Amino acid sequence: MLLGIEIGGTKLQLGVGRGERPELAELLRFDVDPARGAAGIRAQIEQAASRLIKRHGVTRIGCGFGGPVDAAAGRVIKSHQIDGWEDFPLVDWTQKTLHVPAVLGNDADLAALAEAHLGAGAGADPVLYITVGTGIGGGLVIGGRSYQGHGRAVAEIGHLRPGLHADRSDQTVESIASGWGIAAAAQAYLAGPISHQLGAFRGGSHPLKPEKVRQHLIETEAVQEEHIADLLRRCDGDPDLMTAKVVAEGAADGNLVARDVLHHACQVLGWAIAQAITLVSPEAIVIGGGVSLIGEEHFFRPLRAAVDRYVFPPLGGSFRIVPAKLGEEMVVYGALALAR
Repeated sequence: MLLGIEIGGTKLQLGVGRGERPELAELLRFDVDPARGAAGIRAQIEQAASRLIKRHGVTRIGCGFGGPVDAAAGRVIKSHQIDGWEDFPLVDWTQKTLHVPAVLGNDADLAALAEAHLGAGAGADPVLYITVGTGIGGGLVIGGRSYQGHGRAVAEIGHLRPGLHADRSDQTVESIASGWGIAAAAQAYLAGPISHQLGAFRGGSHPLKPEKVRQHLIETEAVQEEHIADLLRRCDGDPDLMTAKVVAEGAADGNLVARDVLHHACQVLGWAIAQAITLVSPEAIVIGGGVSLIGEEHFFRPLRAAVDRYVFPPLGGSFRIVPAKLGEEMVVYGALALAR
């Protein structure tokens, strides 16, 4: 039997299985206490893993870490959420502490491996996996193996810069299309001046008369004010409580501002996916993460339309974009696949 460990910024999961199918003999899930830092997580792993190893006869361990890693060296580079992981030799620590051979991978890379072998990408090659949640990460599986490239980052689609004007490191796809990017865009609507969609002023092939333009402006402003007020009510009058989930609920209920925010996020993410398709021509693009749970109408449908708009035309129709299948245990399954 194998042990898969997912080390995240908010949760720790340990699952025992064979890595051949999406089945677990046992799964343990713990909350992470940031105040205890990396040492606290290692203490949790030592205690829980020791029991699982003894109970199931574990012969190999796969670790999936939520942050940049040097997989070949078996070292964690850093965590963006938890202190104490900087340049930590996780594989060496695991083997010395638990007395079982271990391997290491980044959590997004292992999620990609899991979905390619056991999930929505099974049977396809290559498989590009994208997680859209608080941030946006990715992984690429070619020939059944996680592609690592030359360096410490691969398939980081969230860090593409959307356009030549995006010349700062924080002007990324992630800053617009992630969960917090969607929330920030909605907050801007609540706090900033109302902007008007050009489509509201077009009159087919003939320009509108000045009085018609003024009337459109008045009507559009009234509609936007109504829908902005609705969004504000949904976060109890406090823009700081705005989340992607609130925006998604508003969009589902017909809020036009929420729909505009989601449409723009999907357009930017779709542009990024189109660039990746043009470069590596994956057969399947599997998308997971909390934002993907918004669903077909307000996420996958506009996302596919944006990809079709921006992708290299000869590649049109050569790929499929599908939701992930393996749920919260995805990284655990990927860690088991890596160990196997």
